[in-house]
Amino acid sequence: MSINITAKQIKHIASLARIKLSESEVKKFRVQLKDIVSYFDKLNEVDTTGIEPTSQVTGLKNRLRKDEIIHFLKRERALQNAPVKKKGYFVTKSSLKKDAKN
Repeated sequence: MSINITAKQIKHIASLARIKLSESEVKKFRVQLKDIVSYFDKLNEVDTTGIEPTSQVTGLKNRLRKDEIIHFLKRERALQNAPVKKKGYFVTKSSLKKDAKN
């Protein structure tokens, strides 16, 4: 199976990762990503007839603990060194932007 990865897809992935790429880097990563994805296609060649899906092979089990209420800092104490606070909450800069272009 031939995998086709476009420059537009590479640029989209870069924008999601907030990475600026030059045109030469786009070409380079396009080839590299195509090789990586093509390699995964080799898994389709493996005969898995009669093999049950496995999600965990170590035999380890989750160790759950009882939920307990613990006493934490009072709000005023937690906020005492905050550079900016409003109505009892920490105020920070937004980490989300409407436009992902950098």
